[in-house]
Amino acid sequence: MAAASKQLIRSPGIDVQFVIDAEDSGGSTTAFIARLAPGAPTPPPHLHEAWDETVFCTEGTVTYVIDGVKREISKGEALCVKRGQTHKFDNLTDVDAWMLVVSCPGLFEEDYFLSIAEILNAATDGPPDFAAIMAVQARHGVTPVPPT
Repeated sequence: MAAASKQLIRSPGIDVQFVIDAEDSGGSTTAFIARLAPGAPTPPPHLHEAWDETVFCTEGTVTYVIDGVKREISKGEALCVKRGQTHKFDNLTDVDAWMLVVSCPGLFEEDYFLSIAEILNAATDGPPDFAAIMAVQARHGVTPVPPT
């Protein structure tokens, strides 16, 4: 279990800050707040076999596609992404969306977002290093799912 710094992690269009890390919860959960700017570049469809995610929208609207089913959540609404479900999320509106994401057990950690932000923030005059992103995802149990 790693203790999170709980710093604000900024990357293009997405900010993340952990509020509960695995050390806080004895490994049972991790939780972070995320801001999605309108049209922010978000991860492609992916899944994780080792943890469930509960997403609570605190402001705006977030559009999820889970196993091919589109679902929008707005302020005060929540959804659950179960282990192994392919999912993607976007902010398709013209205002920021905010969400609290809780992962159980506490395996999804801050280092994932720090590593991804470093890669995305380095891509100032071209696309990000996709091989490096894939390596970070593999290291953290996030599996990209190719379109069918």
